[in-house]
Amino acid sequence: MKYLLMICLALCSSTSYAVIETYEFSAPELEARYQTLVEELRCPKCQNQTIADSNAPISEDLRRRLYQELEAGLSDDEIVAGMVLRYGEFVRYKPARTGVTLWLWWAPWVLLLGGLLLWLGVVLRSRKARVSLGDKQDQIEKLLKDNT
Repeated sequence: MKYLLMICLALCSSTSYAVIETYEFSAPELEARYQTLVEELRCPKCQNQTIADSNAPISEDLRRRLYQELEAGLSDDEIVAGMVLRYGEFVRYKPARTGVTLWLWWAPWVLLLGGLLLWLGVVLRSRKARVSLGDKQDQIEKLLKDNT
């Protein structure tokens, strides 16, 4: 009985999160573009969900607006540019790699390379110091032998 209850709860809960679209497109190409775009745009309210996955009211509005703009004949670039203009670069799930975002992509690697170079410099300097210390030790021992 317990397992039957668990199965029923699991089946019921998974369907409650599904987003059901009822838009009828004038062409199958528009529907394909719609499906692609809803997976590329992030919900401004949700932290890490696309507008396809989110049930937030703003996501519903964005999906409706996306449908209307596709039916109006706007290109994907125009639609995304309008969304970015209104909601900022955050609305793109994969932000454009320009300006600040390039710095965000490359900064960890630049810092890692800088750290490795710094570490290499410290290691080489300490080895060089040990070698020069060894030479001075030899000179001291030679002077002590000569004086005795």
